[in-house]
Amino acid sequence: MQLISTFHRGRGGSALLILAIWAAACGGGQHAALGAPKVKPPKGFTALFNGQDLTGWRGGETFDPRKLQALPPEQRAAQIAKWTESMKTHWHAEKGELVNDGQGTYATTEKDYGDFELLVEYKTVPRADSGIYLRGCPQVQIWDYTDAEKFPLGANRGSGGLWNNSPGAPGKDPLVLADKRFGKWNACRIVMVGARVSVWLNGKCVVDHALMENYYDRQTPVPPTGPIALQTHGGEIRWRNIFLREIGAAEANQILARHGNAGFKSIFNGRDFRGWAGPTNNYQVVDGTIQCLPKKGGTIYTTEEYRDFAARLEFKLPPGGNNGLAIRYPGEGDTAYVGMCELQVLDDHYEQVTGHALDPRQAHGSAYGMVAAARGYQRPIGEWNFQEITVQGSKLKVELNGTLILNCDLAGVKEFMGDRPHPGKDRTSGYFGFAGHNDPVAFRHIAIKPL
Repeated sequence: MQLISTFHRGRGGSALLILAIWAAACGGGQHAALGAPKVKPPKGFTALFNGQDLTGWRGGETFDPRKLQALPPEQRAAQIAKWTESMKTHWHAEKGELVNDGQGTYATTEKDYGDFELLVEYKTVPRADSGIYLRGCPQVQIWDYTDAEKFPLGANRGSGGLWNNSPGAPGKDPLVLADKRFGKWNACRIVMVGARVSVWLNGKCVVDHALMENYYDRQTPVPPTGPIALQTHGGEIRWRNIFLREIGAAEANQILARHGNAGFKSIFNGRDFRGWAGPTNNYQVVDGTIQCLPKKGGTIYTTEEYRDFAARLEFKLPPGGNNGLAIRYPGEGDTAYVGMCELQVLDDHYEQVTGHALDPRQAHGSAYGMVAAARGYQRPIGEWNFQEITVQGSKLKVELNGTLILNCDLAGVKEFMGDRPHPGKDRTSGYFGFAGHNDPVAFRHIAIKPL
């Protein structure tokens, strides 16, 4: 039995202050009893539903958004038109509410979104089942928390969880039961940065900065952009006050930096290279950042050695920019081979800019020459990227802008780019540093936490 097609079709600061602002913008705490709410978004938000019709919405299904985009344009348009025809049959606007009869395809935004904050209210009926797809992926779960038949699936824990995450994974189950009884409106707030998702239901945090898994391919991260979809399955559901605010790079980096920041210690003072060794004359400090001088290079590294650690930093690339993070570097030699590895720092558009082809194991975030990272998660040139690296034993993780792009164990690597061995890959300690390659790649907010 496939749960995706039976019960679920794929389950997927101050919260109180935000909810207070939200309630005020929607007419105060009593708006449910006063009739149809006004579709007036809070400051900075856009109304996805205008309260009057289905403008801005199309039909959708549990369908891999990457595969949809890969279809020939005519075939893709025909598929969307078919879904939309079904959607218009089963969804309608009624007194400021978006209503579904429990059947048909999903109401899906015509526009795609990257990082965002979403506010939405919903009201459903006993035994109904629904959810909110994020970037086309299932899902923030909504269901009947009193339905004993679904208790084995987790319904008794309530709504708001990332139901399609693996069993036991953070976010899979809500942290608390926060649903209101039937007949009442539930207020949901979702913040998504990269693949990191936080959910508040009726003012209570039910998912705290959890990585959302890609239901369609768990070896690949969720897409960097995609639509919002409101799922339908098994009973009437009503939605209203659907507001979205897109989150820019600076705010996204702040959100990522403030989660799990305990224990991190800055290793760069923003003024000079005190605490660093190697060819520091080939680098410069510019406005609190470390930059490799043009046409210079070499590996600069900390004077302190590390075994297992997590590192956080921000970086900004010029077009075609190339650098690297030296992991467990011994202090001399070619970083990529004598240390545990060089984690590549490279413009995702390097090939287009330079005309030079890359091995996948040379892409940004890759353990150079050994394991390829997922591509397509960098911010545009000129914006700061936030990256966290975790090194434990022979295992490496690289999280870029909130998305896990590398998760590997170098102990199992037997094939190397160009058949060139990496004798340092089994090192258990060493220095952390930057391996410059002639380009003014900038680094800032560099911090390490020993593990």
